[in-house]
Amino acid sequence: MKAKYWLCKRQTVYFSFDSETRKRESLHTDDKEEALRIIHARNDATRLSVINISIAKAYLVGADPKLVERTWNFVMQEFCSRGKESTRQRKLRAIRSKSFDLIRNRKLVETTAEDLGAVMKAGGAFTNHFLRCLHNCALGYGWILAPIIPPKLWPKYEKKPKRAITWEEHQQIIENEGNAERKLYYELLWEIGSAQTDAANLTAANIEWEKRLLSYHRQKTGEFCGLEIGSRLEALLKRLPSKGRLFPSISKTRDSWRSSEFSRRCRLLKIKGVTLHSYRYAWAQRAKRLGMPERFAQAGLGHGSLAVHREYGRGGIVICPPMEDYERKIVPLPTVGNAAAPVMAQAVNA
Repeated sequence: MKAKYWLCKRQTVYFSFDSETRKRESLHTDDKEEALRIIHARNDATRLSVINISIAKAYLVGADPKLVERTWNFVMQEFCSRGKESTRQRKLRAIRSKSFDLIRNRKLVETTAEDLGAVMKAGGAFTNHFLRCLHNCALGYGWILAPIIPPKLWPKYEKKPKRAITWEEHQQIIENEGNAERKLYYELLWEIGSAQTDAANLTAANIEWEKRLLSYHRQKTGEFCGLEIGSRLEALLKRLPSKGRLFPSISKTRDSWRSSEFSRRCRLLKIKGVTLHSYRYAWAQRAKRLGMPERFAQAGLGHGSLAVHREYGRGGIVICPPMEDYERKIVPLPTVGNAAAPVMAQAVNA
């Protein structure tokens, strides 16, 4: 085996020369015999390390012949092959990130925590999330024998803040949108708070006029969404086709194209920090502010998880309505004299 460290001398001081990195390091001695002992010790440590790794690989090959050959690219392929079609597409887009090129062809058994740290540093919260998913996938299949980074030591990255679109911003977009179909599409997103793909794929069959019900299954999770059709939503649906897809042209475009078009519109209007997904946040926050029961809001948004729904509605502010509004729902309050007192007592007791 070729020696990694060589001995060299500059003036009266001996140096260690690394044949791989081509860097010199002072040994802080002018005694040649002492310098040679240090060089031999370093080379022995390197040889033992290489030999120990080779022995470990020999044992691993006995348990699983492919264990020492698998790379992160193999893990990525397996990870992206699981889930629904929309989920697989989202994973593939994430894995194509240049950040993952740092480990794509690196072998699993040779990966260190520093390698994963370099990937996270090159990316962000999104990269961190998918890197951890890849790590857990490899660990779950037994392709790595122990966590490269322990769960409690995994770095945490703050997500970019997301917010709901406001009524004023929505109106500004509607007023400046020249395409009639896209204008109706944005109006429907405001009314039902669905994901952009779910709204684009709605058909006339999703509307039950006898029951006054708009229902569909979410493409991402398969959860059922059911919304009762009110007067405002009814007026909007009447303006859409009565047969086939409600948005014939938009349904044929990719989700990335719809997002890009919406971003372009917002950029022209100097509206920052919103995407098509902001309509879901807006719907959830409006429902929370108006006091809609959480189970109804869950049914409207198609959230099977209560925790997910609370995350969507976290930014909403609840404003307590006047007590008299609730009292009027029970019994009308008289407006003359002191007769309001006994009636109010009756309402409270009821």
